[in-house]
Amino acid sequence: MARYLRIRHVVKTDRPSAHERIQAICGIKPDRSHWSLTQDEAISQVEDGTSMFYVERAGRRFDVIVSMDLHARKYLKTVADREQPDELLYLPNCQNLAHEIRSRSAAAG
Repeated sequence: MARYLRIRHVVKTDRPSAHERIQAICGIKPDRSHWSLTQDEAISQVEDGTSMFYVERAGRRFDVIVSMDLHARKYLKTVADREQPDELLYLPNCQNLAHEIRSRSAAAG
């Protein structure tokens, strides 16, 4: 049975294409510890049935699905979104130090 996780934060990129806008997703476990997955890890977990994700915004709940861009590259978005993962992009940036370090090293490399 899949675990159902709420996405509370994202790690965003400045890339223009839909599949590259989200680098990672983050949330809080029931024990109050932090969890995070890269977009590719999250896509794999959705596709293999390990996890299901959702976001809450303005009192509404949106399930997260795997979509594909025109070049057949997979990315995450909510069922309410069109092409761009807008509901995910509305979420605040993840302040976890591991993501800051990974984002800086990716930008530098």
